[in-house]
Amino acid sequence: MTPEQLSQAVRDVLAAATDEGDITLPGGVPDEITIERPRNREHGDYATNVAMQLAKRAGTNPRALAELLAGRLREVAGIDRVDVAGPGFLNITVSAAAQGELARSIVAAGATYGRGDVLTGTRINVEFISANPTGPLHLGHVRWAAVGDAIARVLEAAGAEVTREFYINDRGVQMDHFGASIMARAHGQAVPEQGYHGEYITDLAQAILAARPDVITLPDDEQLVVFREEGYKLQLAEQQRQLEEFRTHFDVWFSERTLHDSGQVEHGLDVLRKHGHLFEADGALWMRTTDYGDDKDRVLIKQDGSYTYFASDTAYYVDKRERGFDICLYLLGADHHGYVGRLKAMAACAGDDPDYNIEIPIGQLVKIMREGQELRLSKRAGSMLTLGEVVDAAGVDALRYSLCRYPADSPLTLDVAQITKQTSDNPVFYVQYAHARLSSILRNADELGVDRGELRPELLEHERESLLLAALGEFPRVVATAAEYREPHRIARYLEETASTFHKFYDVCRVLPMGDEEPNDVHRARLWLVEATRVVVANGLAMLGVAAPERM
Repeated sequence: MTPEQLSQAVRDVLAAATDEGDITLPGGVPDEITIERPRNREHGDYATNVAMQLAKRAGTNPRALAELLAGRLREVAGIDRVDVAGPGFLNITVSAAAQGELARSIVAAGATYGRGDVLTGTRINVEFISANPTGPLHLGHVRWAAVGDAIARVLEAAGAEVTREFYINDRGVQMDHFGASIMARAHGQAVPEQGYHGEYITDLAQAILAARPDVITLPDDEQLVVFREEGYKLQLAEQQRQLEEFRTHFDVWFSERTLHDSGQVEHGLDVLRKHGHLFEADGALWMRTTDYGDDKDRVLIKQDGSYTYFASDTAYYVDKRERGFDICLYLLGADHHGYVGRLKAMAACAGDDPDYNIEIPIGQLVKIMREGQELRLSKRAGSMLTLGEVVDAAGVDALRYSLCRYPADSPLTLDVAQITKQTSDNPVFYVQYAHARLSSILRNADELGVDRGELRPELLEHERESLLLAALGEFPRVVATAAEYREPHRIARYLEETASTFHKFYDVCRVLPMGDEEPNDVHRARLWLVEATRVVVANGLAMLGVAAPERM
């Protein structure tokens, strides 16, 4: 019996008591009843304070309401005992058979177990990398590449329709500096003072010359355009390749240029004008974001008639909303903390609810250490450590899991040796090893000719079996909470606790027969439990974009 099933049982009991006149409940039965695991197992399998929450509304005292509910709950199939504690807590003990049925449900659900519908019907745009196509993705992008993708996966697991979006900063003077840098290398000249350095610029020049040997015969202004645009295509393709190898897929690669080329910037400003928050002053066009808590109003069009970056940001937000997204998530780096107020104010100026339609989580910096030294410099990119080099140093699984394991809003230091060592004190190894061990048990069962057969759930009555089943039953709630708070680290920490619970179960509960022992129904029931645990661990790792190995 899962916490969700118990919650529904309490709702049903409340509804029946109301219908039969035992209680009056103005406002009706709550949509959700909180069911928790008590810290002390002597207090039962689950507990709820629903009587304390509803007593005042029901016109009675918590203890009396708890006693009434306890009497009715004792009649529910699968509930062994209900005790009233303290001022009105309900402590519930479920039967081994009801608890054991969870194993069957999990195995039947397979890859869908843990998924819910709390966000069904909600369209969410998650923009979690915004970068110039002028160089490799660097360490600053690594955290959001992992965490942003995990957030998207968790939101999908909660039922949302999610679009992952990469914003390409492909407009502005930096693109000309990029083209001039490649052009200089193609001619064997020094890179201009404001240009881009690193071996990758030389590589791009050579690739363009190989594809377009005639380019150096063109006039300089035409050469610049060719080197800029061809370099742009090559570098963007390299960013896409590296992200795919990091298991970070984007549904949309949105070009900043298209906002301006398509007239979307002007359209975005027209939308704002309709809401009455634009004004002209000092020869410039402004948005009155101070109406919604921003520290100052923001310029959209400067005195010289050029658009500001904030004008692009505004048009981009309007474009997302007009594409039908209910919620726009902007996952920004630590150096963008000042953007939160202005972006929320901008959404309000566009007529939206800044507390719902737009979210701006801020991710803090990451340091990567190796042999006591911080990794900073890149062999290919000069002053910055690239995503590819970090992945080469740590590996995709170790890096993704370690980045997702901590709240994104806290600074993080990772040691390559620590996150890649194959010992139980390395969390990613510990969880992956649990999955490999579970898979090994199932393989061994196949080799011995022991199948799960028909589950007899009442045989899963050992304390360690009960604890493991309870842990597995928590997974859907952990996923829903991770989605609600945009915190995939909750999944990682849950997996570690569940792996520990499994190892303790396996230490004392023999799953397979020994020697000439004939397999019995206890063995088979425990195989159901092992397969259910394997499903949960695999599903949790998938939500983090981490592999679930069958052998280690």
